[in-house]
Amino acid sequence: MPSSPTIAVFDLGGVLIDWNPRHLYRKLFPEDEAGMEHFLAHICTQPWNERQDGGRPYHEAEAELIALHPEKADLIRAYHARWDEMLGGAIQGTVDILADLRGRGTPLFALTNWSAETFHHAERRFEFLTWFKDILVSGREGLIKPDPRIFRLMTDRFGIAPGTAAYIDDVPRNVAAGEAAGLKGLLFTDPPRLRRDLETLGLL
Repeated sequence: MPSSPTIAVFDLGGVLIDWNPRHLYRKLFPEDEAGMEHFLAHICTQPWNERQDGGRPYHEAEAELIALHPEKADLIRAYHARWDEMLGGAIQGTVDILADLRGRGTPLFALTNWSAETFHHAERRFEFLTWFKDILVSGREGLIKPDPRIFRLMTDRFGIAPGTAAYIDDVPRNVAAGEAAGLKGLLFTDPPRLRRDLETLGLL
């Protein structure tokens, strides 16, 4: 495998975009941090949300939870209806790195776990998403990281040969899946470390 990748593949949420349901639910649970955390841990949970990232429609997801928790119906519906309020903004240090890679002519791609029904909010808000040659959105494919099939789909669709791309993600299991698919995995913790990692690889 080549020692110096020439392509960069980015995860989006947690790497370039600050997405967190707490940005919304702190408004809906004023001065009740414990109540908010209980709701997100036991009702609108991360595994529940990941099924939408994998392609399940929100109307089905809402119906499932409202049947179990009818007294929380308005809070459950807010997850989709006010989804754009979960976007806290760009992670500017990483956007600066993306801009530097773009300036060097590095081919840029993205692979994201994201619902097909909500990705338009990000596309409308973040101009830097237009810098990518292509973006593979899990909800549009019915596959979700770290499923090896989504990595195979990505490398086939984007024409990425083994060893030619660095893959940046903030979730260790996704980085490991990228490595298994022939990508050079980089675990994102903060922009300064990412910059150092990319410099080590010769991408910056």
